[in-house]
Amino acid sequence: MAKPSRSRDLDKLLLRPGLLVAPSFVPGTQLRDDLAEYARVLVVGAGGLGCELLKDLALSGFKKLEVIDMDRIEVTNLNRQFLFRLEDVGKPKAEVAAKRVMERVSGVEIVPHFSRIEDKELEFYNDFSIIVLGLDSIEARSYINAVACSFLEYDSDDNPQEDTVKPMVDGGTEGFKGHARVIIPGTTPCFECTIWLFPPQVKFPLCTLAETPRTAAHCIEYAHLIKWDEVHSGKTFDPDESEHMKWVYDEAVKRAELFGIPGVTYSLTQGVVKNIIPAIASTNAVISAACALETLKIASGCSKTLANYLTYNGVEGLHIKVTEFVKDKDCLVCGPGVLIELDTSVTLQKFIHILEGYPTLLLSKASVTHRGKNLYMQAPPVLEEMTRSNLSLPLFELMGRVSKDVVHVSGTTTKNEKKTSSLRKLRVVFKGIDGVLAMDTAGGA
Repeated sequence: MAKPSRSRDLDKLLLRPGLLVAPSFVPGTQLRDDLAEYARVLVVGAGGLGCELLKDLALSGFKKLEVIDMDRIEVTNLNRQFLFRLEDVGKPKAEVAAKRVMERVSGVEIVPHFSRIEDKELEFYNDFSIIVLGLDSIEARSYINAVACSFLEYDSDDNPQEDTVKPMVDGGTEGFKGHARVIIPGTTPCFECTIWLFPPQVKFPLCTLAETPRTAAHCIEYAHLIKWDEVHSGKTFDPDESEHMKWVYDEAVKRAELFGIPGVTYSLTQGVVKNIIPAIASTNAVISAACALETLKIASGCSKTLANYLTYNGVEGLHIKVTEFVKDKDCLVCGPGVLIELDTSVTLQKFIHILEGYPTLLLSKASVTHRGKNLYMQAPPVLEEMTRSNLSLPLFELMGRVSKDVVHVSGTTTKNEKKTSSLRKLRVVFKGIDGVLAMDTAGGA
């Protein structure tokens, strides 16, 4: 009896036509081969969810994968991060995860990157067809979202240009709850459009920590936020340094004993200090499966993608819901922004003057930043003095002599005779550079 093909279930999606397929979908073995040869997927995070994602994507026909993670394996990871063994403790997660999946799934190539996501150049991320997120940090999600949206370009009608779109699939879990979402920059809401979905992190008043602690978490945060600075003046606490974490744990135990508070453990100390969210293997598996399927849909067009946010709740029974959130047209990250065309000779000071009279802006006392760098700041005085010399320089030079790019401006605008603070995204295009033609969208001469 012939052994079933490993791609049997995948073939049912890629080799047959259907009613929900994308217009570009052409079923056949060529599609399956192209998926393996040309689709490059980056998995961000190699923890509980990241391990599942690597396994699922490798078994879904993707042969060219890369994974990036800055963490090393800890003993506490072993109960749910199934690719790791006791002998792997202390090794980089990305390297071990890539090695284990390649050992089990023949033909797949996984390139590991043991580094911070911020340490990679932007072009590194631009090389991938799809970016899949298996993160437990709002800050890291926000960073990758900003990177992917930075590649997005709009045409003169404010429609996203398809060849500049970098799709993302984001998954997250917390105990028995989880989510999977599809982010198509320029079409669906990006991470910043729906940042309000994430509840604010719990913070304790310092007076409570110092004078009236009532819980184990209060004792831990006292040792972390107050006692550490008292004892180690000027020395930065490193949550990834085991000796530092052990010191905080020992001090928290002393504090708890003093006030008769039970429950301080080393694992709880790690959880409070690192803001670790409890993870369950089964939830990771469910969310990873949803993310892998959406990645396959985007890459192949074999079905309509999720629209656009799936929530999973397994606390009591099973509840899955899909919600279609709406893109924020004024989003400073994925929105088109205001298009302004300028001559290369326009100085930063003249650019700020143009903003005051530009019909859709009317922005006075503007501060200007470009890719995180302050070009000119109205306040505080020390920053104004530091950036004042840039006012006489051409904006074209300050932006690195690129033909077009995005700048962010903040200032004061008047609406209904009321002055309010405003932050706006601008798409600056310089005339006559790399074939850019005059659009008559702004003066700037």
